Amino acid sequence: MLAQLNRQLIKFITIFLALMILNGCELVQWKENHDHDQLYAQGFQEHILNLNEGGQLKYWVGGSGKPLLLIHGFGGTAVATWKEEMLELSKHYQVIAPDLAWFGQSYSMGPPNLTTQTDTIWQLLDALKIDKVNVAGISYGGFITYNMMMQPERVEKGVIIASPGPLFSDEDLEELCQRAGVEKPEQLFVPTNSDEVRRLFDNVFYEPKKMPDFVANQIYSSYFFPYKKEKVTLIQSLVDDRTRIANANTEDFPPTMIIWGDSDNIFPLKNGIELSKHLSSAIVVLPETAHGVTNEQPGTVSKLLKIFIS
Repeated sequence: MLAQLNRQLIKFITIFLALMILNGCELVQWKENHDHDQLYAQGFQEHILNLNEGGQLKYWVGGSGKPLLLIHGFGGTAVATWKEEMLELSKHYQVIAPDLAWFGQSYSMGPPNLTTQTDTIWQLLDALKIDKVNVAGISYGGFITYNMMMQPERVEKGVIIASPGPLFSDEDLEELCQRAGVEKPEQLFVPTNSDEVRRLFDNVFYEPKKMPDFVANQIYSSYFFPYKKEKVTLIQSLVDDRTRIANANTEDFPPTMIIWGDSDNIFPLKNGIELSKHLSSAIVVLPETAHGVTNEQPGTVSKLLKIFIS
């Protein structure tokens, strides 16, 4: 009987995998729909905000209590980056998780830079009538978090995850390109085909991701192909933004916590330690974790946020 069940299970798995290969273009969409269903079941709702400059911001809201803003990183969306944290943290806070401009269903008619991104977040908070918010941002979202903390009257506490703020040098960027095997940072962060998607994932995550072509192609089509020109400009403009935000008076910043992976290949741990000294803030280093902290360690990130914000 057991042998028969094993044969049936193997047959089912074989058929399932064959269907996935034949219909691979639907696999990423299925995962996204599944994630959305989980959020709906816990009371999250999707909304669209029309932006003052033209365009729209898609965002999720769920839970109740102190407002907590979660800002995703480059190439992702709110749900792809924060789903597990959203489910856990909405039990304790009002969680707000937008898709940044030029990611997911969001876009702006303003110039693609950090100022526009941050302004769309202020528009969102104003629309929700939130005067002061706790905010956590990972990677590119960490730059936005830093930019927001330059208005400390509106940020209760800030959490920066795997993002150096203004403390990255031209030499740091050159070393990043050498590690990733590219000539310019935008070639890493804005892939143009399935092989380049794999290269990005190999540099972002601690555990290697086995990714067949149909999955890599669907990830590229869903997350990187739309607004590709604007995404490139966002990466390029960070160098100019670095100079501007470096002049901020950090003595006025709200309380800050930094979270970093010990094996980050994008911004090595030395960048996090330098930022913690610059902000006089605590840094929590997660072992066997790379740049994709919120996906790799969602339980730990949720616990840290609850401890820090409470």
